Amino acid sequence: MRNPATVRITFYNMWSSYSNWAAIMNFNIYLDDETGQHLNRVAKKVGESRNTLVRQAVSEWLQRQGKPQWPEELLAFQGLADMPPFEASRDSLKPPVSDPLD
Repeated sequence: MRNPATVRITFYNMWSSYSNWAAIMNFNIYLDDETGQHLNRVAKKVGESRNTLVRQAVSEWLQRQGKPQWPEELLAFQGLADMPPFEASRDSLKPPVSDPLD
């Protein structure tokens, strides 16, 4: 028997539906107790359903996966021929300030 705190989330209808011209799918996810309880608290706090929060999180994650962190142009940049590299000035930098909270 599964722990009652385990959250099972179904966030789409079981069958394909073409209402509003969009296919709808069904998925189940299983979360550990701590994550499930945290999701319940946050959903209640923001006034959204768990399903809505999971849909938003999956959608945002998928959008980020298609985008590189840095543009290829920046990754390929080799510097300017007439400008010394940044590392050449390191010896003239001031030492870091000690952390006042240590």
